[in-house]
Amino acid sequence: MRMERKLLLVFLLLITLPLTFIGAVSYRNYAHSIERNTIAYSTTTLGNMMDSLDDYIDDMSRISSVPAYQDEIKSNLIASNKYHRQHLQNENFDLLLTIQRGIEGNIAFINNIKRGATSVYIFDQYGNGYFSAKSGGIRMNVKESYQAWMEKAGHSSGEALLISTQKYTSNLKSTRYAFTVVRKIIDSSLHDIGLIAVDANISVIEDQIAKLDKVTHGKSFIYDAQGNVIYDSDKKLLATNIGDRPMVRQASGEEGSFYMTEDGVKKLNIYTTSANTKWKVMTSIPVKELTRNTAVIRNVTWILTFLTIGIALLISIFFSFALTKPLRKMMRLMKRVQEGDFSVQFQVKRRDEIGQLGNQFNRMIVRIDDLIQDIYGMETKKKEAELHALQSQINPHFMYNTLESIRMAAELNDDTDAADMLAILGKLLRYSISDLNEKVTLGSEINHIRYYVELLNYRYPERFELTVDVPEALVDYELLKLVLQPIVENAIYHGMDDNKPRMAITASAWETERAVCIRITDDGIGMDEATLERLRHSMNGAESAEGTNYAPFKRSGLGLRNVNERIRLHYGANFGIAVTSEPGSGTQVTLYLPDIGGQQE
Repeated sequence: MRMERKLLLVFLLLITLPLTFIGAVSYRNYAHSIERNTIAYSTTTLGNMMDSLDDYIDDMSRISSVPAYQDEIKSNLIASNKYHRQHLQNENFDLLLTIQRGIEGNIAFINNIKRGATSVYIFDQYGNGYFSAKSGGIRMNVKESYQAWMEKAGHSSGEALLISTQKYTSNLKSTRYAFTVVRKIIDSSLHDIGLIAVDANISVIEDQIAKLDKVTHGKSFIYDAQGNVIYDSDKKLLATNIGDRPMVRQASGEEGSFYMTEDGVKKLNIYTTSANTKWKVMTSIPVKELTRNTAVIRNVTWILTFLTIGIALLISIFFSFALTKPLRKMMRLMKRVQEGDFSVQFQVKRRDEIGQLGNQFNRMIVRIDDLIQDIYGMETKKKEAELHALQSQINPHFMYNTLESIRMAAELNDDTDAADMLAILGKLLRYSISDLNEKVTLGSEINHIRYYVELLNYRYPERFELTVDVPEALVDYELLKLVLQPIVENAIYHGMDDNKPRMAITASAWETERAVCIRITDDGIGMDEATLERLRHSMNGAESAEGTNYAPFKRSGLGLRNVNERIRLHYGANFGIAVTSEPGSGTQVTLYLPDIGGQQE
């Protein structure tokens, strides 16, 4: 064994043994003290919490007695009973509306009396409910709840009855839990005229339980005399019965504490009982949580031990650490550069070899970053130039065909048709002249091709029929401007079948898991396989094997190629246009664009 290791072992024995003995004794005494203090604190806190909860339930009981002192509520309930007893639903709807507004107005007043009373329900003798939500929403199962409440309050004489936590679904489509105070409503003649139920959301208990659990690091729950859970910290036992659990059976007194092992974990259980409601609150604290704070003493002992050893070892490791620290720092910076972060800088503090190496490292990073920025700028300008070139190819071709249609219509029809065509042309030009880099909605593109087909129908009356099948969810989908009109134009001018009286064009759209698909379909003359293959080569930027001097083919593929290149430049090579066609059966042009989620990213 090397000498420094022998000295290290001696230091550990001389320092660790005494400190360990002192720490063990202190740890034991401190642990017992923590346990006693925790039991005393928890018992007091649980008692105060139950007193506060008793006061809250007393307030709910007083709220439930409000109808007994409100003549307006009683008179409205009597009117509701009379209304439903005489079956006047179809005869005097205004009367029912007046009754409903009157009772709901009083309920709104009751709702504002006490914080936490989320909902108040008032029923007449026939179970017709009137209610108003304060914050938690209204029960969806009001009728079933009324039946359950009446079963408990049916034999009462007007006193308030406390009902344990129930689970229900609110009209806000969320699952809620509430305990309820119900009371019969009795008129001056001591006759039953209805029922009032006051719901209290379990959130009125939640804050106090959360504070207790935060201090004790345990879990708490409240249950009634029958074992029905009113509230628990994890909210997994709400509205269930735990009366058969060992810890519940063992908590037989008014208050106390006991240890119990559950699921292999030893826990300290502390409980107390409400004198008014007979509800019990119990907090269960893992023993390891009780002794968590005592670890401070143990940690201090170990810190002192290691500190003493560290001082002895500090001198021997100082120089090696000082020499290797700058190199380790530079290694970390190089890893960040390797990951693409060129904003790092090595701080040069010395003029030795490491300092010179740091200067050269900084210069290299700056130079690499400049080169990358230059390449990025060149690529951006290249793409912008390609986009402008493509845009300049599309607009004159479209404007020429449009103006030719208007000229012929003006010569043939010396009437308002020319004016209408000019109006439509204005809309088309207004849409197309602006910046083609801006994003538009699919609905705008569809309107644009509608105007275009309408304009062509002036030139060829009733010759073209456009059908649109776009779901409502895709109407606001954003895409590049002027990607549909060149396709429709190509279909009309190069696919029109003179043997058919009318050409049908369909624009449809749908969304898949990875893309939004837009399809333009026509029933024109179509293409044979050889022509279709040349078109696909042209769209992909390749030269046809048969040459490119065939003018009609070059013109027909111009619009499709431009649109395809624009899509790929903006969205990437995974997107673009696919063309399918058969002679005599028409042509299908499908655009593949990023899905809605991909656009947001």
